Amino acid sequence: MSPQLDEPDAKEILVASDAATRALSATPVDTDFVARVYEKISSVYDLFYGPTLHAGRLESIGRLGIRAGDRVLEVGVGTGINAALYPRDCNVTGIDLCSSMLEKAERRIAGHRLTNVRLLQMDAEELTFPDDSFDVVYAPYTISVVSDPVKAVHEMRRVCRPGGRFVFLNHFLSSNKLISRAERFIAPLTVHVGFKADLDLPAFLVQAGLDPVSIEKVNIPRIWSLVTCSKDA
Repeated sequence: MSPQLDEPDAKEILVASDAATRALSATPVDTDFVARVYEKISSVYDLFYGPTLHAGRLESIGRLGIRAGDRVLEVGVGTGINAALYPRDCNVTGIDLCSSMLEKAERRIAGHRLTNVRLLQMDAEELTFPDDSFDVVYAPYTISVVSDPVKAVHEMRRVCRPGGRFVFLNHFLSSNKLISRAERFIAPLTVHVGFKADLDLPAFLVQAGLDPVSIEKVNIPRIWSLVTCSKDA
């Protein structure tokens, strides 16, 4: 299946000749580093990433096609900032590595009286759910955070039921040479505030063996990509 891309030049991301071998990012991190960073920034996460990314959250959740009774997994639930955006007639499981983020999420869910949301502490690269557990698996702003993005998305696919959708929303390295040079330059700094600025989408898709149904730009400015994949029935 060829992906439907929302920009004429976006198809270029699928044909890079060295995508199978080049590094996904020049700024590798391990899981312990990620956990420490988010423990440090949990108290200010909503202040910095709440308003900035809210438009993308609204738009992307609206495009997930969630139906009544669907089992939804949010990978990287963080402070639970998305929790109230889901339809109340679906069942949401949110997982996160960071206990401080989950504590804030628990308070938010209690404040909104959300009875359809449960939270679990879990590593995105080692999900403990059985195969085919969810109808929709969604990772907002998470793939550029984890130490091994390919392993994380393989876990997302594993726990998604046949015919279901696994979706990730993220910033990726720009195809503009000037902008990508700047992103690579700042990447060693951005990992300390929770993300890799230079994650390479073409290389990621090829190395993860993904054939997206769609790649759409969301957020303002539209420099974030919503990548939707379907698990074959």
